[in-house]
Amino acid sequence: MIGYLNLILRLTIWFLLTSDLSLANIIIGVAIALLLPRSYTSPSAIRDWLRALWEIIVAIPQAYFEALEIIFRPHNYEDITLERVKPQRTPGLIFLDIFLITFTPKTIVLKYHEEGWYEVHRVRRRQKRDSQQ
Repeated sequence: MIGYLNLILRLTIWFLLTSDLSLANIIIGVAIALLLPRSYTSPSAIRDWLRALWEIIVAIPQAYFEALEIIFRPHNYEDITLERVKPQRTPGLIFLDIFLITFTPKTIVLKYHEEGWYEVHRVRRRQKRDSQQ
């Protein structure tokens, strides 16, 4: 089952990159998705994939809300933080995590550290009280 989810993820990325649903492009996309090497790390559980997909569905209205908030209430401050990667994540789930963080207008992943950290840039309305002193 996880193999199918990886295949669907690869095809989705291919179609988003090419923006072409012609028969030739579908055949090329399937061929590339099947030829790309697979990772032989521990397989992720179905519940991790479902949780990630649910988080993406929840992030869509959140992204609209944040976009409107940035338009009507300026965000003048920014900071860079390190966020821990959830344990035992496969490369596909790490990609979805990075996509989810970057999807919302107030955050973007600057770098993924192999030690298990995301470097995240955030914009905020106000400075934190600690940094004002």
